[in-house]
Amino acid sequence: MADWRLAVDIGGTFTDAVMLDADSGRVVVGKELTTPADPLEGVRAAIASVTDRAGVAPAQVTAPIVHATTLVTNALVQRRAGRAALVVTRGFADTLAIRDEHRYDMYDLQIEFPDPPIPRERIFEADERVGARGEVLAAPGAAELDRIAAELTAAGAEAVGVCFVNSYMNAANERAAGERLADSLGVPVCLSAEVAPQIREYPRMMTTACNAAAMPVLGSYLDDLERWLAVEGFGGSVLMMLSNGGVVAAGEAARVPIRLVESGPAAGALAGAWYSRRLGEDRLLCFDMGGTTAKACLIEDFEPALTSAFEIARVYRFKKGSGYPVLVPSVDLVEIGAGGGSLAGVDELGLLRVGPVSAGADPGPASYGRGGTAPAVTDADLLVGYLRAESFLGGEMPLAPDAARRAVEPLADRLDLTVESLASGIVEVVDQNMAASARMHAVERGVDLRGVTLLAFGGAGPVHACRVAELVEAPRVVFPPHASVLSAFGTLVTPVRIDLARSLLRPLTDLRSDDTAALLESMRSEGRRVLAGAGVPATEVRFRYGIDVRYRGQGNEITVWLGEGPEWPTGGAETLAAFEAEYERVYGLTIDDVPAEVVTWRLSAWAPVTGVAPDLAAPAAGAAVPIQRRTVRFGRDREPDEAAIYERAGLPAGTRLDGPVIVSEAETTVVIRPGWSVEVHADGSLLAERKAPA
Repeated sequence: MADWRLAVDIGGTFTDAVMLDADSGRVVVGKELTTPADPLEGVRAAIASVTDRAGVAPAQVTAPIVHATTLVTNALVQRRAGRAALVVTRGFADTLAIRDEHRYDMYDLQIEFPDPPIPRERIFEADERVGARGEVLAAPGAAELDRIAAELTAAGAEAVGVCFVNSYMNAANERAAGERLADSLGVPVCLSAEVAPQIREYPRMMTTACNAAAMPVLGSYLDDLERWLAVEGFGGSVLMMLSNGGVVAAGEAARVPIRLVESGPAAGALAGAWYSRRLGEDRLLCFDMGGTTAKACLIEDFEPALTSAFEIARVYRFKKGSGYPVLVPSVDLVEIGAGGGSLAGVDELGLLRVGPVSAGADPGPASYGRGGTAPAVTDADLLVGYLRAESFLGGEMPLAPDAARRAVEPLADRLDLTVESLASGIVEVVDQNMAASARMHAVERGVDLRGVTLLAFGGAGPVHACRVAELVEAPRVVFPPHASVLSAFGTLVTPVRIDLARSLLRPLTDLRSDDTAALLESMRSEGRRVLAGAGVPATEVRFRYGIDVRYRGQGNEITVWLGEGPEWPTGGAETLAAFEAEYERVYGLTIDDVPAEVVTWRLSAWAPVTGVAPDLAAPAAGAAVPIQRRTVRFGRDREPDEAAIYERAGLPAGTRLDGPVIVSEAETTVVIRPGWSVEVHADGSLLAERKAPA
C-alpha cells in the first residue's frame, strides 16, 4: 500500500505542492498562483491539483502534512500584521523607538529606520521590576493588570506581547502578567521569556513585538487550514517548517510564529543540503529564484550554516542595521528583491532599475494577462526568447508576448532603446543584482565563491543560473528534477527540530554549577515537549549543545557548538580550547590573559527524519531530439543566437548537449548559455559545466 507524504510551500507568487510515495519513490507536483487576499485559497487549489494528478484520495494521506510559508515574513514586511499591543516595564515604553542607538550609516543625515511593528500608542507600562541577578524588586498588582487589560481592549488589541526588563533571568513577573491578561482578554498573549529569553533589551523586545504582530495572522490561517483538511478527510496532522530548518507541530508554530519568518527559504536550503549529500558535493551554493525573491545559501560540509540573529524588513537590503533585529535561529542565507515578478523602472539617476518591488501573484507580470501593465523580469525573459509562451506552467497558463511588449515599450522609449535591447538589459541587471548579493553574503562570512557549484531551483532560478554562475565565477550548475518546487520537497527531508537559547552569564570555568544544570535540564524538557507535540517519543529525541562566549569586557559573542549527548558533552578545558580555536578562526588571535565568559546557552533538540527515497530517474533510452529552434538574445552586446529547444522528459540519461540550449519542462525552463555544456545525470539532474576559455 502506498505511503503518501504531502508538502506545501506558499511563495510570494506561486504556491507549490509535492506528493511523495515513500514506498515507491513516485513524486507528483502541483503549482498554483498564490492568493494574497486569502492564502488558503491557493493552498486548497495546489493540494487539489496534486492529489488529482496522483490519483490519491485525501484519506490516503495519513502522514503529517509539512508546510512552509512566507505568511509571517510578508505580514511584517508589508505592514499587514495583526493589531498587536505590548506591555513593558514602566519607563521602557520607548525602547522600540530608541532602538540600540546604532546608526548603520554614520554620514546619512536623512537616515531611515522601519516603523516599529507595534506603534507607541499600543505600548502600555506596568509597575514591575526584576534586578539584573533575577531578584524580584516589584511585582505588578492584580488591579493594575486589570486596568491594563481594559486599556488593551479599548485599543482593539488582537494579540499582546509582554516584555519586562531582565525577565530572561527571572520570568515570574511576565508569567503572572501573561496569565492574567490572557484570562481577561481572550486573545493570544506571548512572553519574551518564552519567545527570546536572551540578554539585550532592544532585540528581545523587537522579537516579542514581531511575534505578537504575527500571531493573529498565522493563528487564524492555521485554524482555517486544519478545519479544511479535516473536512476533506486528510488523516495527517500539520507540521510547520521553521527558519532553522526543522519542523514542529502547527500549535507550537502558532504560539511562536516569529520562528517561521524564514520558513520557505529554509526549506530550500534543506533541499540543497539533501542534494549536496546525494551528489557528493560538500560545498554547494543554493540559488533559489522564484516569482518574488531570490535566495542564496552556502552549503558547506553538507550542511547549511545557521545564524542566531538576523534582520527582516530592512529599509536598505544591503545595510545591516536598517531592519528589525530578531533573536531567532535561522538558516544563514541572503534574500534579494529579485524574482520573475520584479518590476523594472528608472532610478533617480535615470538608470535602469529592477526590483525590489514585485508584481507578485496579483496582478503578476504583464505577460500573465491578469491586468499587469509594468514590465517585469518574466516579461523580459519571454521577449529575449528564454521562455516558450505556450508551455508556461505546463501549458495551463500560457504567456502573452504582446502584453509583455506593450509593458516594455514605454520604458524602452524613455531610455531610447529598442524593446529587445531593454529586455536584455532587464535580464542583465537582475542577474548582476543577484550575483552581487550572493558575493556580499559570502564576503560577510569570509567565503570565496569562486569554484563553487550552484544548485539552481525555484521557478526562475534555472532560467538565470548560468549567467549568475558566470558572474560569481562558478564553473558548474546543477538543475535538479522538479526544480521549481524544490523548497516544498525540502520540507519532506527535514527533521523535527527546535533550537532553544537561554542567557545566563557565567565564567567559562563554571560549566557544571547547579544553576547551569537546572537551566540545561529546563531546555531539554522544553525540547522534549515541543517534539512530543510533533509525535516524537522522548526516547528518540537527540540534543546538541552550544554556547555564546566572549572575553570578559567585550560586547559581542561568538557561538561555539560543542557536541551531542543526553548531558553536557565537554569539560572546562575542552570547552575553552574550542572557544579559542573558533575565536582565532574569526579574529586571527586569542587573548590569553583575559578570562572568557558564557553569555547564552544553546540547545538543539531534534529527531532523525524518516528516510525517503524519491524516484528521480531519467528516461533510460531513446535519442534527444529538439522540438524546435528559435532565436535567443543572450546579451545586449552580442548578436542573437539560434538555440535548440528540448523537452526535459525526452532527454535520456547520459545525453550531452552544447549550448546554447533551452530545456523546457512543466514548471520551469533551463537556459544553457553559449560556452556551456549540459549532461543528463542518471537521477534526472542536469549538470551544466562552463567550457574552458580557448
